[in-house]
Amino acid sequence: MKFYIATDHAGLELKNYTVELLKSKGHEVIDLGPYTKDRVDYPDFAVKVAKAIQEEPEADGILICGSGIGMSMTANRFKGIRAALCHDAYTATMARAHNDANVLCYGERVVGRGVAESILDAWIAGAFEGGRHAGRVEKIEAAGGCSAAL
Repeated sequence: MKFYIATDHAGLELKNYTVELLKSKGHEVIDLGPYTKDRVDYPDFAVKVAKAIQEEPEADGILICGSGIGMSMTANRFKGIRAALCHDAYTATMARAHNDANVLCYGERVVGRGVAESILDAWIAGAFEGGRHAGRVEKIEAAGGCSAAL
């Protein structure tokens, strides 16, 4: 799988761990920053990942900040983006199966490395079930979202 990943300063350590973990599992990872702990604004990096997924919908995105909340809120402003804030393997599984989520969000201050790995494993193994869920995802898409830069 191919992943675009970004964080803010509060998620840098878990982002770096996630990048190396995904690469060790054979996945392609495009790291969109930041690369230092200097203070940055999370929306700037959520926008980078959301735009990358809009341009390359077969890829997935990962966004990490302190809680994951701000990243998911920002990413979900974009048409075609279904960002899911996941705290465990179950929520990652359901986000894929029922919501066809294409951007995974979590928080460094909320999940540790072991939980992050189980979230990633569930995300990678997950697949959209379609069926009764397809109409709901279509309604999400019909609700709109921006396609231009914020």
